[in-house]
Amino acid sequence: MSLRFVLRVVVALVGLGAMAAPMRAATWFPLGPYGGDSRSIVADSHNPRHLYMGTATGWVFESVDGGGTWVRLAQIGKRNDLVIDHILTDPKNPQRLIVGAWIVDHPDGGLFISVDGGHSWYDQAEMHGASVRSLTRSPSDPNILVAGTLTGVYRSTDNGAHWKLISPQGSTEIHEIESVAIDPVDPQIIYAGTWHLPWKTTDGGKTWSSIKDGLIVDSDVFSIIVDPLRPSIVYLSACSGIYKSVDAGAHFKGGVSDNTKQGIPVTARRTRKLLQDPNHPETVYAGTTQGLYRTQDGAKSWQRLTADEVIVNDVYVDPKDSNRVMLATDRGGVLYSHDGGTSFEASNSGFSARQVDAFAADLHNPASMYVGVVNDKDFGGVFGSTDGGVRWQQVSGGLDGSDVFSLGMAGDGTLLAGTGHGVFRLQDGAWADSSDLIPPPAPVKPAKPVVRKPGTHAAVPARKPVAPAPPPMLRLDAVVYSIVGSESGIYAGSSEGVERSDDAGKTWAAVSTLQQPETHFIAVQSKMVLAAGLKRMSLSVDNGAAWDAVPLPKDLTQINAVAVDSLNNLWVGGREGVWYSTDYGLNWKIPENLFINEVSSIFYDAQSKRVLVTSSNSPYVFSATLPDYKINYWDTGWKLRFVRPVGDHLIGATLFDGMAVQPKMVVSPVSDMKTTAKK
Repeated sequence: MSLRFVLRVVVALVGLGAMAAPMRAATWFPLGPYGGDSRSIVADSHNPRHLYMGTATGWVFESVDGGGTWVRLAQIGKRNDLVIDHILTDPKNPQRLIVGAWIVDHPDGGLFISVDGGHSWYDQAEMHGASVRSLTRSPSDPNILVAGTLTGVYRSTDNGAHWKLISPQGSTEIHEIESVAIDPVDPQIIYAGTWHLPWKTTDGGKTWSSIKDGLIVDSDVFSIIVDPLRPSIVYLSACSGIYKSVDAGAHFKGGVSDNTKQGIPVTARRTRKLLQDPNHPETVYAGTTQGLYRTQDGAKSWQRLTADEVIVNDVYVDPKDSNRVMLATDRGGVLYSHDGGTSFEASNSGFSARQVDAFAADLHNPASMYVGVVNDKDFGGVFGSTDGGVRWQQVSGGLDGSDVFSLGMAGDGTLLAGTGHGVFRLQDGAWADSSDLIPPPAPVKPAKPVVRKPGTHAAVPARKPVAPAPPPMLRLDAVVYSIVGSESGIYAGSSEGVERSDDAGKTWAAVSTLQQPETHFIAVQSKMVLAAGLKRMSLSVDNGAAWDAVPLPKDLTQINAVAVDSLNNLWVGGREGVWYSTDYGLNWKIPENLFINEVSSIFYDAQSKRVLVTSSNSPYVFSATLPDYKINYWDTGWKLRFVRPVGDHLIGATLFDGMAVQPKMVVSPVSDMKTTAKK
């Protein structure tokens, strides 16, 4: 099967998905690898098979087949830093959605409303910039909503159109609201969990009382639920465990336990989500940072249902079928159970929230490629595709959850991965540590001079020099930012400098001729090797035997990317733009009509004789063809970390959403412009 045929199939399939649920305008289509951080799952109140999912990058996804497949619906505010932990559907109007969002390590966020089924959104003015950590709707009056923010508790009585602060203004106690719940019968009764203790109001926020009896002091309250049939029963989860009250919060019992059968163990204190089975009130699910737990006897005993490395952000149970349980998890995406939580499997088709940092193509098969991801631990590592990125398979055995910052292919086809702790080598489908660092040879002491006996001509034999024992093998325990193969060997840029391997990555030796303590970027062209840190750059024209410092462009403050093209021109990019030099860095020029900043990558495509440039704040990919430096560009619809050629197409790594593929090569509007650079 040809790569071109595969890509046509991908475009057709994605196009059909887009017809079912229109996406934002984009000319490049996402391909995975599927999975990543999923934050929340909620069902259309009119159709439990119609699901919405919130992410940690501002995206809302949609599924119309009960979570079997997902499509991108919209990116809230068109920004990638919004964490969407709460989505409310309207029981009266399925087209109306409300989302609460917050930003990690910043007191910002907002409340956003859609009236067209999630395709477009507007920022609710009174909640603009609010860090919305919790959001719920009253079961008895759907027009009443309550939101928890860093500054306090807000309420709306008109279905989210307007909001009012109902906790005391400037309160030193009722702030940083992580969880809220509304009594199922009386909407004036509201519970609010803060980063230190829970509170309750019975008059719609006019007065508040602390409900901490039985709780460990300074418990961070993550989730509160009220039994819909027996409102006097209240469950809450805190950093000190799971608690239950049978008197509407007047007293709580529970907490952590060293016995899993009696309670959530000490090691799983952070229970992010509690959910009561809508069909079995004694069954409560607890999504923790160390797996999913369940009680079937009203919190008398608990059972863990998943592996402890699963971090659960949200739990969904189909109200029509309690056997259908779904989890929104960190790194693992969506997990699906058809047997009430006894077993789970990934259900991420169409959903990708991966941060791809590395790429390597097979030297002999352009449809075969590998990508390396970061921040996904055991769910990440390396993914491989043999069909141009249509399907990906995790190839991470032996990496032990390491982030992969670089990938490179040795001349014999061996795949190498640069991690935060050295280099790994793929052998027989598994990764093995390949970070042996050959120490520099110890000097050999010269032989003692020949001496003669006094009064004779006979020489006394001198002792033969004794070669010292070889020094013990060291290990390259460093962050390996880049791995680049060449005709003369493989170079690795690391936090300790530049290393080179002459045996397909089995062993490494420090390039002692280069005194550059940290090297992030390596570019090789014939005998030229360009090595760069963030503030300095060095060039060798003899395969690393000797190096010269390369002066940077005067306006460049930090290096983000480098390349060397087939004309031996040097390329460098950073926040201020991109430059090239035809005289080994003595003089630098900006390519004519290449208007770009925040450069994220520069890559020389030898097959097409062009330099590819991407920016982390622009959806455009630029190319400068050789030898006339004519500028072409494509609107990808994505901000990209890098692009690489795959057959007659390009494939790129988005900032946080996996890989995206170019569906069709098109002529740029400026492709005929006279942009020949003067040398």
